[in-house]
Amino acid sequence: MDSPSWAMLPAAECSAVDGLIQQDHRIAAVARVREEFRAESRPGLYETLDVVAERYLELGRRIERYPTPPLNLVTLTEKVEALPGRTVAIEALWDGDTEGWCVDLMALTEVPAAEHRLATIRHGSDLRLFDGAVPPWPEAQEAETVGRALAERFGVPFHFAGPDRPDAPRWRTTS
Repeated sequence: MDSPSWAMLPAAECSAVDGLIQQDHRIAAVARVREEFRAESRPGLYETLDVVAERYLELGRRIERYPTPPLNLVTLTEKVEALPGRTVAIEALWDGDTEGWCVDLMALTEVPAAEHRLATIRHGSDLRLFDGAVPPWPEAQEAETVGRALAERFGVPFHFAGPDRPDAPRWRTTS
């Protein structure tokens, strides 16, 4: 690795950061790298994120991924029942972050017009694309199955326009 920030870290700190990365604690690894430097010489956040991303790539398969637990229909039903206002639809939609793509299961209410995240489904990072493990995306399949069952339970439509693509249109737009 040819990052000047990484090269300046003591071997024990490099090992500690790698340990955090192997447990998939990305933010803790970023914090650990930054904390090792005095304020005036501390690398910027984006530089540090790049360093940690490079370490993820170099460590490869040694990273332990923790997929979200399977969704529980009873628990989700209780969440919907506790929402303010009447639920008018259940929607699954793609979201993403530094870990990659995930699917959010949402309940849309009428009065007040709002959307409420019921669950986020993630079955691994986007590194799965390089293994040929996806598509089909298991998080999309789980969202489709559980979302339909939940919508049927409440007698409302279920919408997941893009189980195979994240840029699909929403059921309704919120402004």
